[in-house]
Amino acid sequence: GDLNKTLGVQRFQQILTPPQRVPIEQHRTFNEEDFECESFTTDVFVELNELLMDKNQEMHWKETARWIKFEEDVEEETERWGKPHVASLSFRSLLELRKTISHGAVLLDLDQKTLPGIAHQVVEQMIISDQIRAQDRANVLRALLLKHSHPSDGKEHSLFKRNISATSLGSLISHYHSSNHIAAPEPPKDTPQFFGLHKTKSKHELKLLEKIPEDAEATVVLVGSVDFLDQPTMAFVRLQEAVLLESVLEVPIPVRFLFVLLGPPNANIDYHQIGRSISTLMSDKHFHEVAYLADERQDLLTAINSFLDCSIVLPPSEVGGDELLHSIARFQKEILHKRHEQEVKLQAKEPKTLHPPLKPEDDPLRRTGRLFGGVIRDARRRYPKYISDFKDALSPQCMATVIFIYFAALSPAITFGGLLGEKTDGLIGVSELIISTAMQGMLFCLLGAQPLLVVGFSGPLLVFEESFYSFCRSSEIEYLTGRLWIGIWLIIIVVLTVAFEGSFLVRFVSRFTQEIFSFLISLIFIYETFFKLGKIFMDHPLRSCSGREENDTALPTPTSDGRSSDASQTLNQPNTALLSLVLTAGTFFIAFYLRKFKNSAFFPGTLRRAIGDFGVPIAIFIMVLLDYSIKDTYTQKLSVPDGFSVTSPDKRGWLIHPLGSDGQFPIWMMVASILPALLVYILIFMETQITTLIVSKKDRMLVKGSGFHLDLLIIVVAGGVSALFGLPWLTGATVRSVTHANSLTVMSKAVAPGDKPRIQEVKEQRVTGFLVAFLVGLSIVIGDVLRQVPIAVLFGIFLYMGVMSLNGIQLTERMMLLFMPPKYHPEHTYVRKVRTLRMHLFTCLQLVCLAVLWAVMSTSASLAFPFVLVLTVPFRRFLLSRIFTRREIQFEVKSLHPPFRICKRLIIGINN
Repeated sequence: GDLNKTLGVQRFQQILTPPQRVPIEQHRTFNEEDFECESFTTDVFVELNELLMDKNQEMHWKETARWIKFEEDVEEETERWGKPHVASLSFRSLLELRKTISHGAVLLDLDQKTLPGIAHQVVEQMIISDQIRAQDRANVLRALLLKHSHPSDGKEHSLFKRNISATSLGSLISHYHSSNHIAAPEPPKDTPQFFGLHKTKSKHELKLLEKIPEDAEATVVLVGSVDFLDQPTMAFVRLQEAVLLESVLEVPIPVRFLFVLLGPPNANIDYHQIGRSISTLMSDKHFHEVAYLADERQDLLTAINSFLDCSIVLPPSEVGGDELLHSIARFQKEILHKRHEQEVKLQAKEPKTLHPPLKPEDDPLRRTGRLFGGVIRDARRRYPKYISDFKDALSPQCMATVIFIYFAALSPAITFGGLLGEKTDGLIGVSELIISTAMQGMLFCLLGAQPLLVVGFSGPLLVFEESFYSFCRSSEIEYLTGRLWIGIWLIIIVVLTVAFEGSFLVRFVSRFTQEIFSFLISLIFIYETFFKLGKIFMDHPLRSCSGREENDTALPTPTSDGRSSDASQTLNQPNTALLSLVLTAGTFFIAFYLRKFKNSAFFPGTLRRAIGDFGVPIAIFIMVLLDYSIKDTYTQKLSVPDGFSVTSPDKRGWLIHPLGSDGQFPIWMMVASILPALLVYILIFMETQITTLIVSKKDRMLVKGSGFHLDLLIIVVAGGVSALFGLPWLTGATVRSVTHANSLTVMSKAVAPGDKPRIQEVKEQRVTGFLVAFLVGLSIVIGDVLRQVPIAVLFGIFLYMGVMSLNGIQLTERMMLLFMPPKYHPEHTYVRKVRTLRMHLFTCLQLVCLAVLWAVMSTSASLAFPFVLVLTVPFRRFLLSRIFTRREIQFEVKSLHPPFRICKRLIIGINN
């Protein structure tokens, strides 16, 4: 859409689209000579200057466009920079460019340090190649040394807006005419170069320099028409060393290449379009690599031919819109893919490099074969960096991270805590979950191998807690005591697993299982929202306006601690269901659209990102104020005790006795608790290990490493000990962990306009996670504030998390394709490379597994849910491999981990 807006339908006539990078990792192999030359290949900043006449009827060079990967043009009317866009070139301009280079002057590795010296060599070479006459030497030299103006000059100090004086120019010409010196003389003090050496960088320059890579070198393109020439003249110059010509460019960047094209006004060529063509070529990665390594003119011509081979020419047509853009992108991707395959074949034929291969990274999941070898290796890898984990936190970015990750961790704790309190009749609620999140979170951040993980409660654990509570109630077994024995067995299981390095099993969890697991979590969130709303409508049905009935239950009277004395028995309240629906929907839509607002065009980027990052807290705050302002309508509020007390002091204390409150806990249940312990362990194992895999992906550029064995040991042991105090078990929360890692990611400022920033580093430290957990623990002190939060508001957050999670799962996309004709299918790899019926069969098999899991979870057999989930691993590994070919399955699972894509759309994601 942006490309269509930029070009317009009328510009689609006779247009050539230069090759763009495709998402294929291209690794180049060099022999020894190439390896030595590679150090000279760097990013290129291109500036196009055209010879124009100013208001004083004096000729000067004016910057009209620039390239920092994408093209930016100066708008003639407003003298401001337009929107970055993909350059579109006419086919004729490229042919004219190739013609001029084939007959023009090509100077490679020119040893000059100043603009006058470069200009003199260019003019002499033009004379030698019979492009200009000897008597035109002075005029061409004068033209090359004219002043340069830029769009920012009107806003900055005009220190450089002066021509070289006639005296200086005359002496310079006479000097070069009578001397054979190769090096240029010291420039006169009234030349722009002299003043440029003492120039102070302006705000405009500093802002532009942030977008240009630090090691970038510049290409200056000079094109224009003059009256004193009879035919066009061209010169392509590559300097031996990059030279700083600050009076020429708008920013102080060393210049490596110059392209000059001058000619008569009546020549049948478009100087502007040829200038755009060479500028676009120099901004292309493959062409400017050849320009750095070229030995002769033919190398440049061959590179132009390669550029033409990978470009697309559109015939004159009035057809436009998205369909045309999609066909262009698809065709060009195929062309570039073929070029990549040819490069790979050529590299295979080349002799192997003499340089030894790089040492492979130490795989944290590789088994050592020793007892507890994995844990020992994790500790040896991570703990030597312990001091730096605190030094690296001395950054304003880390302090900002603490603020909004606190909300990201507190919101689920309150939401899950409220639901957990309902499902366990108050035995475990908000108070216990907040304290557990704080204590286990601080412990993990102090001892864990990957402190970027955020431990928290999750949906599958909520399902297990509900199922186990129902089992204990039906069996007349004390629920908290049963959890204590599960915790004891958890410790035993994790110690045995870690001793034999069992974390390597996470390798077998493919995308097939990950998608099902992620989709199921999303469904749990959405289902819980509508189930609870339905229950509210049943308890408080909509009523007519005839007045209040006599047998209606009165509004509950608040007690001294602010809680309702009979909240659980409050029924048939007027407008309660309607207000609850408004609060749920309002919270969802505010959070949803504030998240979209983050990528809109309104307000400055900093303010826009801040609003998007705090979308969920803003939604909660607005809806709580709305509920507080409506005094005459009852809504169920969050039940939070005063201070550090349990949710139901009349039912339990802080310490759980292993033999039960009456000392009659059955011995058989102590042993049988190993079965539910295995189920809990499977849930914690899968979610924690998958989260660690996502956070530790190579493209995040983490340098301190992770520890699958050590982290699992700490989380499970901490959860097992917490059961002694009746606290919930926690796991590595995927959404919160990736959000935490994103917020600590430092993006490169050297980003081309219109391009996406790249990861520069990640602040790997322990302080932010520790402070977040500590602040969550302090939240229990503000119980009076939390008791004003309606349960319906938290339902809105659940709905938001569920819906946004579904948008990030490939299974969701393929489910949509089931109801879409093939001609409307998007251009995804798994759509183009796999037959439609086979793709639908794969999707249906996933849906069958999902339905089986949901059925197990919704019945009395819900305790077996983790076992059924694990069965999807051998189902995918052994059965699907017989139904589908390896190539088909490869395209289905070969892409980003779904949880990572989910987190980019959830709660407090960072705009990369």
